[in-house]
This record gives sequence, C-alpha cells and structure tokens, in this order.
Amino acid sequence: MNILILGSGGREYSIGLAISKEETEHNLFFMPGNGATDNLGTNINIKDYNELASWAKTNEIELTIVGPEAPLVDGVVDIFKENDLTIFGPSKAAAELEGSKVYMKNILKKYNIPTAAFIETTNEKEAHDFIDTMNLPIVVKADGLCGGKGVIIAQSFDEAKQAASDMLAGTSFGDAGTSIVVEEFLDGYELSIFAICDGENYKVLPAAQDHKRIGDGDTGPNTGGMGAYAPTPLVNDDIYQKVEDRVIKPTLEGMKKEGAPFEGVLFIGVMVVKGEPIILEYNVRFGDPECEILMPLLASPVSDLFYKGATKQLDKLDIKIKNEFGVGVVMASENYPYSSSTPAEIIVDEIVDEDLLNNSHISYAGVSKVDDKLMADGGRVLVCVGFGTSIKEARDRAYELCGQVHFAGKKIRTDIAYQALK
Repeated sequence: MNILILGSGGREYSIGLAISKEETEHNLFFMPGNGATDNLGTNINIKDYNELASWAKTNEIELTIVGPEAPLVDGVVDIFKENDLTIFGPSKAAAELEGSKVYMKNILKKYNIPTAAFIETTNEKEAHDFIDTMNLPIVVKADGLCGGKGVIIAQSFDEAKQAASDMLAGTSFGDAGTSIVVEEFLDGYELSIFAICDGENYKVLPAAQDHKRIGDGDTGPNTGGMGAYAPTPLVNDDIYQKVEDRVIKPTLEGMKKEGAPFEGVLFIGVMVVKGEPIILEYNVRFGDPECEILMPLLASPVSDLFYKGATKQLDKLDIKIKNEFGVGVVMASENYPYSSSTPAEIIVDEIVDEDLLNNSHISYAGVSKVDDKLMADGGRVLVCVGFGTSIKEARDRAYELCGQVHFAGKKIRTDIAYQALK
C-alpha cells in the first residue's frame, strides 16, 4: 500500500517505523515529517488539506493515518472522505471530544460516564463562586487545544481563582482559555487506555502510564510527556472490563446519537480511585510518548490496525500483542518546557552490545537535517525505547540507550516507570 502519515513528531515516526520494520511492501509518505522520517519514507510539504487530498488521489494513497489532534479538529478527515480517500481518524464533529473540554465533559455527563464533578463557564464570578465550594487542590482547564499544557492544579483558592481569571482574560492560553472547566481533583493513579474504534466496534490496547511533569518524582510543570511504559501492572481485568462497560461502549453509543460516530483512536485518560476508573479526559489520537512504546508491542501488522479501523472492519481484526514490556524515555532540549533552545547536533554512538541493539531503538521527534547532520531543534527531541521481559529490563535498556545519545543540553527524567517498580 501507499500510506500517508500526517504529523511531524515521535508519534508519527514510531507509526512509520513499526510499519516499515515488519511490512516492507508499503511505501510511506509523511506530511510534513521531520529530519529523520525521510529515512523511513518520503517527506512532503502540502499544508492545505484540499490540495493534500488532491495529491493523495493523484499518488494513489490507499491509507492516510492522522497523528496529531490539530488536523483532526480542523476537519482533515471530512475533506479526505469527501474525496473518497481512506483515512483513519475522527470527523471534525467527533474530534470535538478533544477540541473542546466543555463538549467532552458534557458528553460524559449526558451519557452517565464517570468523571469528576465540574462546572464549565465563561464567567469569572461563576468560576470563583464554584471554587469557594470546593476542596483543595482544584483543577482548572482551558477549553481548547493547548498541546497538553492547558491544565492548572491549584494548591490554594487564590491560585485557582487567579488561574481561572487569567484563562478567561486570554492571558494564559489565548482563545483556548476563554471558556474553562473547573473540576474536583481526583486522588489516585493515572492510566492511558487506547481504544481503536470504527464507529461500531473497538479494540483495546494494553494500558500505559505516562509521566507528564518535567522533573523526577513528578515535580515541576506539565509537559507533553517525558516518558511512558506499557503494559502497566496497575491495571487488571476488572478495571479493563469497567472501562469497556462504563466508558467505551456508552461513548460510542452516545456519539452515534449525537450524529458524530467515533472512528479513530479514543485516548482515555483514566484516574483509578479506590479501584474505580474515573475519566479525566478524552483525546482523539494516540498519546505521545505512549504511541512510541505501543506500536512496537504489536505482534500483528500495524497497517492492519489502521486500515481496518478506517474501513469499519475491526470486528475482523485479531490483534496480537508481544509478551514483553516497553519503556520510553523522552530526551528533551535544554530549556524545555520553559523556552526554545539553540539547535544542537545529535551524535549517536555505535551500539556494539547485541542485546541492546536487538531490544531498543530511537523514535525521533523534534529534529531536522542540516547538511546530512541530524539536529535537535528543541522541545521533545527523541524517545529512547527499550524492551524486555520485565519492566525493569525494558527500563534499563531504555536508559542504556539514552547513554549512547548526545547533544548539547540534553535533558531526561531518571525515574520513568517508578510507580510500577516501587
């Protein structure tokens, strides 16, 4: 097949890598891709979705996979489907589950899906009055897309009120914050669960755990994600069953009733409180860096997962998962997540250890190519991924690989998967 992957991060690189590693018969294209995706396929640069759909028809693209949320919220799936192209991802209407936290929370409420008590408002006084009725800490969220950073966990009433005021005034997150959600803080442990959906059917992938904060021990500001591991031992069959029965099934039924059947990846942010899964949020695409560890854990063809999801054939898909664990450690630039960093050349040592060579790899994200040199452009630069028969073995290999990668100012967390290894 000719396959087009939209996006430029580690998530999109990892999808392409998983396909090209096991399925050599496919031709891969990336829009726009990054400085390393051209090792897996061909990078193109057509930003207008109508022009891109026309290019896809001319070049006989048989499957398009959308990586990030912005094109989904902008309606790229609708445009491709209008052109009779096969594309994996939700419609513009269904993508509102991520595009608007207010919409998402109201869907959860309407279809009795367990979630934190909340208020959604555009009114500063209403927000402040609700905050006065709550227990600390208090969660304040901007409504729109903020790259995973539009959430403040306030430790005092004054901090919560200030966060709400700053968002509503547009000073924190611009237009994304002019409507907000204020909700109760849930005390438990967090999971990322991914359901591949075709509007009717779904397949659940192994649960992962992401590490959002910049510093060891979950300290410092939120980021797009500093590392992840899967499968997590913090989930059992009972929790999976509750998520299917109380969350996935009513969401798919509800979205059909809303006239926006959900197709694509439903990323379920779950907080487990005393054994009960409570929904924090939905996203409408793979998490990053969770995608970088989940794709290599698939033993069945990765392209099948996306193609059958895009063509309403998930009921015919038998997903096989490797009997191993994956740990991904994000290597970020010096000033992440505070400010941009100076581009720096990436040097990867030759790996002579056969064990490490066969059980680890790099997924590249914020990189470009200058005179055939790979440059760290800033932000989250790459993910070092390790595999093993235990989480500890996979983690040790991921960190061993980190030691082979060098660029000025590289920054990593040293405790990825710590909750599973306590």
